[in-house]
Amino acid sequence: MAASDNAHLEQEGLITTQDGRRCCAWQATMPDYHDREWGRPVVSDRLLFEKVCLESFHSGMSWQMIYNKRENFRRAFDGFDFSLVAQYDEQDVTRLMADKSIVRNRAKILSAINNARCAQKLVAEAGSLAAWFWQFEPTAADRPQRIDLHYWHTQNTSPEAIAMSKALKKRGWTWVGPVTTYSLMQALGLVNDHLEGCCCRAECDAERAALHRPC
Repeated sequence: MAASDNAHLEQEGLITTQDGRRCCAWQATMPDYHDREWGRPVVSDRLLFEKVCLESFHSGMSWQMIYNKRENFRRAFDGFDFSLVAQYDEQDVTRLMADKSIVRNRAKILSAINNARCAQKLVAEAGSLAAWFWQFEPTAADRPQRIDLHYWHTQNTSPEAIAMSKALKKRGWTWVGPVTTYSLMQALGLVNDHLEGCCCRAECDAERAALHRPC
C-alpha cells in the first residue's frame, strides 16, 4: 500500500490488517474484542450484567487492562451470575480484595454486589435485563449519519445514555454515570460506533437488523 494511502487511513482512524481488512485503528490492540464483540447485539442477561460490571470497573481505567483481566473477573465473580453475586457478604469482599488478578477497588467491588441485587429487582420489574436495557436503543433518526473520528472525539455520551444512567441510579445502581452507560451501549450493540470504512461496521449493522429485540 502506498504511503499516501496509509496516511489517509490514519487520518480516518483506520488500519489495514495483515489479512487485508480495514478496521478501526484500535483493532491492533484488541483484535478479538473489536472483531467479534464490540458493537454486536447482546441479549443474554448474564453477559449483559458482566458488561455492566466491567464497564463500571473500566471507569477511570484502561479498557485494555480490564479486558485482559476479564477471565480473572469471571472466575472471581462466579461467571457474573448476578443471582450468586447478589448473595455475596463481607467474607466475599475480603476474598475479592485479596485477589491480585482483578482490580482491587473496594468501592467498585461493593458496587458490583449492589448492582447484582438491583439486577434481580430489575428482572422482576421488566422481565429481563435485556428487555429493560434495550428500551434505550436510539432510533436511526437520533443517530449521526456518519461515525468518524470527529464523532469519536466529541461524543462520549448521548441523550439515551444520560436517560439510562438516570433511570439506573433511580433504581439504586452505582458506578453508572452517563459516560459509562454510553460505553455500555457500544459494548451491548445498542449503537454501532465502528468507524465508517471499518469492515465490522456492516457486519454489526446486519446483526442489529436481524435481531429480535427483547421485550
